[in-house]
Amino acid sequence: MTYQNTLDWMFAQLPMYQRQGSSAFKKDLSNTHKLAQHLNFPERDFKSIHVAGTNGKGSTSHMLASVLQESGYKVGLYTSPHLKDFRERIKINGKEVSEDFVVDFIEQNKSFFEANHLSFFEMTVGMAFKYFSQEKVDVAVVEVGMGGRLDSTNIITPEVSVITNIGLDHTQFLGTTLREIAFEKGGIIKPDVPVVIGETQEETEPVFKELSVKNNSSITFADQQNNKVYTSDLVGTYQQKNIKTVVEALKVLVDKGFGISEEHISDGLLNVIKSTGLLGRWQVLQSKPKVVCDTGHNRDGLSFVMNQIKAEDYKRLHIVFGVVNDKDLNSITDLLPKDAIYYFCKPDIPRGLEAEVLKERFMPFGLIGEVYGSVNEAYKKAMKQANDDDFIFAGGSTFVVAEII
Repeated sequence: MTYQNTLDWMFAQLPMYQRQGSSAFKKDLSNTHKLAQHLNFPERDFKSIHVAGTNGKGSTSHMLASVLQESGYKVGLYTSPHLKDFRERIKINGKEVSEDFVVDFIEQNKSFFEANHLSFFEMTVGMAFKYFSQEKVDVAVVEVGMGGRLDSTNIITPEVSVITNIGLDHTQFLGTTLREIAFEKGGIIKPDVPVVIGETQEETEPVFKELSVKNNSSITFADQQNNKVYTSDLVGTYQQKNIKTVVEALKVLVDKGFGISEEHISDGLLNVIKSTGLLGRWQVLQSKPKVVCDTGHNRDGLSFVMNQIKAEDYKRLHIVFGVVNDKDLNSITDLLPKDAIYYFCKPDIPRGLEAEVLKERFMPFGLIGEVYGSVNEAYKKAMKQANDDDFIFAGGSTFVVAEII
């Protein structure tokens, strides 16, 4: 099979949550354990760091990888979803897995995948762990796909578990309260493995403390620590919370014998994009007019983004906006500025919300704009209508950002 044929098979074989929603979600880890045994337990061949959370887990994972690379380690990085190319999900020292490895891995294990009805995500996790094992990485930073307790990545025993924050997202799977969601994400806390929590929240703090006691895991709340202030090339003001979380996780690694210096931390945080290839986090696409895209899509993520926009200096605000059809629009409408010109569009995926529906749902909240046939068409219109002193933001969904960049 060619690389494209392989991807087509992977995407079509079974539903994938990121594209199709709830029909792809499995509340069970038995398939992942079967796959690990089939692959001869590759996840046992390298040290790891496990990162969960509602927002910031991608940025946090990339920051950790960048610092570890600066420290001289061979670093695997597993994240999801991808923006442009599937191979973004699996990297070593910032370099994406080869097309040949993807093709060979699927060809060699295809009959097993079919016989056991593995999901896209289960296959991909197995592929990442096998690649990291084969390439003999020193350590892998592994980002949870969704939740934690029942996520396919949750077969590793990491050096440190990291939970960035808790917000109301994926409530149809993880629970409808912050406490319920915290319990699911806290499922990555392992016996005798330290855990770092990014944000202290009244509803979730007792959940994490109870899980840490149950697992005899030392627990640190990063936002309660007074540390040196670092800067990063990830420029959104909201990244300061992630930086604090990263610094506390790195302290755990140093205590475990990792050779990480102050200089490594400073340089690693300043070179995240260069070292890891991270895309879509307050990414500035051009300056006149200033165009920014960001993958923040739930209430907490969009809140950070909108606060960042308020700090910008512009004459008019243009927002290219699209969402998926299971998005709780009522949870975000109060965050969006009424004085913006909206360009409504549908992400080019099966579960994208029709732009006409989005316009109708937003209109009662004073969010006014026009409907466009595609993300690209909406973006081009915004670019055409904006003056040099205007500001264009594109987002609402990871898939909107993917189509633009």
